[in-house]
Amino acid sequence: MITKKEKLATNIYLILATLFVTSLVVSNLIFQKFFYWEPFGWYRFEISVGILPYPITFLITDTISEIYGKKKANQVVIVGIFASVFSMAIILIANHAPAIATSPVNDETFTKVFGLSPLGVLASMLAYLAAQFVDIRIYHFWKDYTQGKHLWIRNNFSTFTSQFIDTSLVVGLLCVFKVFPWTSFLPFVISGFLFKALIALLDTPILYIIIYFMKKKFNLETNQEITKLVL
Repeated sequence: MITKKEKLATNIYLILATLFVTSLVVSNLIFQKFFYWEPFGWYRFEISVGILPYPITFLITDTISEIYGKKKANQVVIVGIFASVFSMAIILIANHAPAIATSPVNDETFTKVFGLSPLGVLASMLAYLAAQFVDIRIYHFWKDYTQGKHLWIRNNFSTFTSQFIDTSLVVGLLCVFKVFPWTSFLPFVISGFLFKALIALLDTPILYIIIYFMKKKFNLETNQEITKLVL
């Protein structure tokens, strides 16, 4: 018999998975716009707007890893890859469909905005696959090593490593594809990694709050995970 808590755990998992996939797909669609940010005048970040929803994906996979386990976290990552590929297939078809004379967006504008998306997604997916699986593996290494204690260690250590891999690979691949010149490689990697590392530090209290309420709601002990979902 399915209990109310099993239904609730399943619904929360599906909501987290939906937020994860949405953040990933959106980051791939908007990556061509770049902006700068100078917090308190300490450092000037020059980064893609695609990076804004990206840290959310690591917060979500860390949450799923902590509450639902490594297998469920890996499943969400794979679903995100399929969603990205599917969205790019739709964009490729849309890009080849000729615009009518009265279309608010003509072929040239559409191609300028979305034409590089397949290259961006290819670079992002290769980097993302490596980064997310590294993130999940390192997260669970520290979780096992600390016997479920010191959440901040596994959250930050896994995210710092994976974000450096992700940033270096995606910028490097975009330089290989000549989307960016190689002179932009180091500045974009430094800005991207520092920004992601800063967000990782800031989201640690958020992760603590989420994990606290989840464990309290489902009566989970230290290092205990939800193993039964209604899927």
